[in-house]
Amino acid sequence: MKKLAVVALGGNALLRGNQVGTIEEQEQNALDTCKSLLKLIEEGYEIVITHGNGPQVGNILLRTEAGYDKFKIPKMPIDICVADSQGGIGYMIERQFDNVLSEINVKKNIITLVTMVLVDKKDPAFDNPSKPVGQFYIKEEADLLAKTNNWIFKEDPRKRGWRRVVASPKPLNIFNHDVIKDLLEKGNIVIASGGGGIPVFKHDNNYLEAIEAVIDKDLAAALLAAQIGADAFFILTDVSNVYINFNKPNQQKLEVITVNDAKKYYEAGEFAAGSMGPKILAAINFVENGGKETIITDATQLSDLNSGTRIVRE
Repeated sequence: MKKLAVVALGGNALLRGNQVGTIEEQEQNALDTCKSLLKLIEEGYEIVITHGNGPQVGNILLRTEAGYDKFKIPKMPIDICVADSQGGIGYMIERQFDNVLSEINVKKNIITLVTMVLVDKKDPAFDNPSKPVGQFYIKEEADLLAKTNNWIFKEDPRKRGWRRVVASPKPLNIFNHDVIKDLLEKGNIVIASGGGGIPVFKHDNNYLEAIEAVIDKDLAAALLAAQIGADAFFILTDVSNVYINFNKPNQQKLEVITVNDAKKYYEAGEFAAGSMGPKILAAINFVENGGKETIITDATQLSDLNSGTRIVRE
């Protein structure tokens, strides 16, 4: 049996915090990230890559709103914008990974799958939309857009303006996960479930309908990892390790911890909801659903597969 791994790329894999997001910047970042992933190939892993899309899908939403304001080009809903970002980002990763493999004379097929993810329309997240999308508005603009489009807005905690918020429901099933596993076992690299996937729900007659929501990318990646029976789940972020008592005098780096310890730290509020919290929850979900280990680290640390924070079974 081949070793299978799911690698969840953070937003910094394509766009750094101090960058504006030109195609040259994103392609160089994608190239650097793909070079880091070579270690997993060398260690015998067949890999599926998932990725974030926050900055990119935000820009797509800006373009669709600007196009409507100026030229009356019809606006596109979030599901179409997520699909657009999956195609664009997947293409960048696919091409740059092919370039990296060509440099070392390794031939592997790389394929990007536009991926739907099943959610429950009755998920309680829909009663309390919390995931910000799109640009900042002043209060008067937000009120007008809310009335015109039946959108919900919330004020940014840093007082930068008002942003539209949508639900972030729990992912229930990754469509075509059996196809993804088959492609991996045949030696292909697969890019899938970008941006958490395109959220859809099923009616009683099995009719699929899109829904305005954004799925947490790490939770979706953890589900995909469990569904394909992955051996390892790598969450790549902008820090080399996870810490408790972060930024305090008694800050402590975590290296190898059990899933039970991870749950205790999570429930104690050690990890911020908007940053490390979802990653730890995703790590827990994968290990509790049959995975061997989750590794949270920076892509640059993959040269040593024993680096980072490892969440393991008892």
